[in-house]
Parts: sequence; structure tokens; C-alpha cells
Amino acid sequence: MKFKTAFAAAAALTLATAANAQVGPEVGATVYGPEGNTVGTIEAMQDGVVVVNTGTYTAPVPANAFGEGPEGPIVSVTKDQLNAMMAEQEKQMIAARDAALIENATVLTADGVEIGTVTSIDGDNAIVTLEDGPVSLMRDQFATNETGALIVLATKDQLMAALNGGSVEGGEAMEADAE
Repeated sequence: MKFKTAFAAAAALTLATAANAQVGPEVGATVYGPEGNTVGTIEAMQDGVVVVNTGTYTAPVPANAFGEGPEGPIVSVTKDQLNAMMAEQEKQMIAARDAALIENATVLTADGVEIGTVTSIDGDNAIVTLEDGPVSLMRDQFATNETGALIVLATKDQLMAALNGGSVEGGEAMEADAE
């Protein structure tokens, strides 16, 4: 009799574990913090990363950082804490970009193609000399890659399309003027 009871309990635990394994974050779900307050909404999920929109930032959060709470998915940080982490990362990225955006810096595209050299900077405007001549790009169109190299936030094809009167994918127009 004890064997049947133990077997039934093990079977129930296995079924409950399988059911819980299927529960998890889904696109559109509200994410809650440790005190039950709303942190944000799940916008996307891919490759073990869940993108949470806090209303201020869209923050990538590892999928394994989520638990299941009484109202839905939970994380161990509050909305304010997640926003503060994203603000600090943004500040660091801007500082790295500004340190790399200097005269004579080599400029790569987002897909790693060398496209030119920064020839001058005037406020938020940078002149980059390409093979076809100089173009003016705004400071916020630059970043640094994982090795610290200066990149323009477009692939070579996107940049060339924008320079020829098109726009960057996603509708973000590249403000570039041939001189």
C-alpha cells in the first residue's frame, strides 16, 4: 500500500513539475517585482533573453531570472532598480562612444566593415570621410562595439541606402549630407 501511495505522490509531483515548466514569461505578460509591484511588460523573447519594457527602458533580462508569482512572471528587482541599471549602462555606453569619437578615428559599420575616418567634430556633428567623400553624421548615430572600436549604428548596406535617399531599416532615418 505504501508503494502505491509513494508512486502516486511521485507521479503527481512529476505532473506538477511538467505543468510548471510550461508556465513562464510570455510576450505581452506583465512582469512583477519582489514586492508585487509592476516592473514592466514583456515585449520580446529570443535566445534565452526576455525584453522587458519598463516605460522608460527596454531592458534585456535573462530568461532564467524569472520566477512564477501569484499574478504572473516575477523578477528580483523593482522597476526603479531595473531603470537605474539601464541608466548606468546607457551612461557607460555614451562615455565609451564619446571617448572613441575623435578626429582620425577609424569608423566601422555595425556589421564590421571599415567605411572611413572621422575628419572633424563640431558639437554633435561628426564629419566622416568615406571612399566617395565626406558625410555629416550625428553623434547619436555612433557607438562602440565589444572591442571598443567606433561604429556607426547601421550596416554598410543600410548606410549606403540612407546616403542615397533611403532610410535605415526600422524607419530610423540616417541624417547624412554629402559635402
